[in-house]
Parts: sequence; C-alpha cells; structure tokens
Amino acid sequence: MNLVATFIWWAAAPAPSAGGGLGLLLPILLFIPLLYLLMIRPQQKRQKQWQQMLSNIKSGDRVTTAGGIRGVILSIKDDCIVIRVAPDNLKLEVAKTAIASVTTQEEPKVEKK
Repeated sequence: MNLVATFIWWAAAPAPSAGGGLGLLLPILLFIPLLYLLMIRPQQKRQKQWQQMLSNIKSGDRVTTAGGIRGVILSIKDDCIVIRVAPDNLKLEVAKTAIASVTTQEEPKVEKK
C-alpha cells in the first residue's frame, strides 16, 4: 500500500516550471569553456611546441628519449634518428616520437668588455 501512495504522490506532484531547465543547464554550459581553458588549450600548446622541436632537430644535437636515454644525434631519417650513446659509443636507432627533449650544441656566448 505504501508503494501505491508514493506513486500517486509522485504523479500528482506539480511539473517543474520551464525556467528550471535552464537553471540546470547553465552550470554545464559554463563548465565546457572552463574545461577548454584549463585542460585542452595547454595540452594543444605543448603538443605544438613538441612538434616544432622535432622539426628543428639536426645532427650534433643532444637528445633525451622518453625512456631516459641520452645521446648525440648522428643521422636523421624520415621517422627515426640514430643516436650515439656514451660511454661505449653505442649507436641506437630510436623513433622521432620517443624524443622528449633536445639540447642544441651552440657556441657559448662570451660578452666582450
């Protein structure tokens, strides 16, 4: 009997007003731009910087792979690079996508007085 009374009470309850739907939808609509600004945009920026770093690598640059291997670039192919790893001068062929960071070999700038 209690279940029937609950059903009758629920069926007889007044329907929510039309303005109530917008009130529930507003937080979701505000959350989407916030999610974009805090998560998606910074990730796209990092991805763009990483792609630019990979396009600018050249022989002689020091690289660190995602696995932590450090070496000097000997040659660059289409989708992989050959690096020389110290101390035994091992030559390793790794995928370009495995490169985590690049340190270019530039002349140290000396200020003249």
